[in-house]
Amino acid sequence: MIPIQRRGLRLRHAPGWVQQQGLDALQLRRTLVQELPWEQPLVTVYGRQHPTPRLCCWVADPGCTYRYSGQQPPISPWIPSLTVLQDRLQQELGVRFNSLLLNRYRSGADRMGWHADDEPELDDQAPIASLSLGVARDLRFRPRRGEEPAFAVRLEDGDLLVMDAPTQHHWQHALPPRTRVVAERINLTFRVIRQP
Repeated sequence: MIPIQRRGLRLRHAPGWVQQQGLDALQLRRTLVQELPWEQPLVTVYGRQHPTPRLCCWVADPGCTYRYSGQQPPISPWIPSLTVLQDRLQQELGVRFNSLLLNRYRSGADRMGWHADDEPELDDQAPIASLSLGVARDLRFRPRRGEEPAFAVRLEDGDLLVMDAPTQHHWQHALPPRTRVVAERINLTFRVIRQP
């Protein structure tokens, strides 16, 4: 894995990780599109509700609830293709991820605004493993404060990006819109939810 470090930021980038695991990224993406219950929840911005500019699905162990942007998505069970990824990531990173947020970006118009994955349910010492399937997109990073410059990591089909602590405390990330992108991308972010 290629380390990417800034003050307060620790990333590890593994290009083509899915393919290196002997998995077919295109078939995996097709399976996820067909087998998961994708939703487009409404979010409230300045008192008005808007559809989220992407499709989402929350997959987790029983009891692993998660609230973000005022939403608490229903838990979907793990399907076999996701269990394979969960097991491979545990072998590679030594972490058992008990939850997974999937975001489906249907084109470059779909996006994710600036945020940090720092909700109280998340184990802030555990890494977040972000897996990209489909068209390449730039994931942007900026510091919450300080003079470090913003930068981007280009994530290709099958890439793995691991965000280690204390990244979420000091940096935000976003997936900006790209009008020239017409193909689809699915992002899988494997997480550890604190269990009561």
